[in-house]
Amino acid sequence: MELPIEFFSEDIDFELNNPDQVSEWIATVIAQHEQELSNLTYVFCSDDYLHQMNVEYLDHDTLTDIITFNNADEEGIIEGDIFISVDRVRDNSETLGTSFEDELHRVIIHGALHLLGFRDKSKEEERLMRKQEDSSLSLRNF
Repeated sequence: MELPIEFFSEDIDFELNNPDQVSEWIATVIAQHEQELSNLTYVFCSDDYLHQMNVEYLDHDTLTDIITFNNADEEGIIEGDIFISVDRVRDNSETLGTSFEDELHRVIIHGALHLLGFRDKSKEEERLMRKQEDSSLSLRNF
């Protein structure tokens, strides 16, 4: 079955490993939260590209690893665009001592969790987000 999840790269040469398995994993996490997956687009880009988006759309003049746009018109529907800086993910994986792939998957599912309603502004929200990320990462079978 073709899932409504797409992966693109913008301004960099990047291709996701195992896109079909990653899509199935994301869809499983969304289904576990009893939400309906409508359409999800991931765009992998550079620090510069994502920084420009952060300034332009969110008025934040900082580097970030991910920006998530919720495009759903109704509750319970998952539809959005998720932009991920491959540069940030690579730097963060080195800083945290994790593999690039593990950090990339954490960031990928982080965006989906935002669309599922999880936040990370307060310390408590951040703690819950990490717990959800870890739980979601444990579901990978690839």
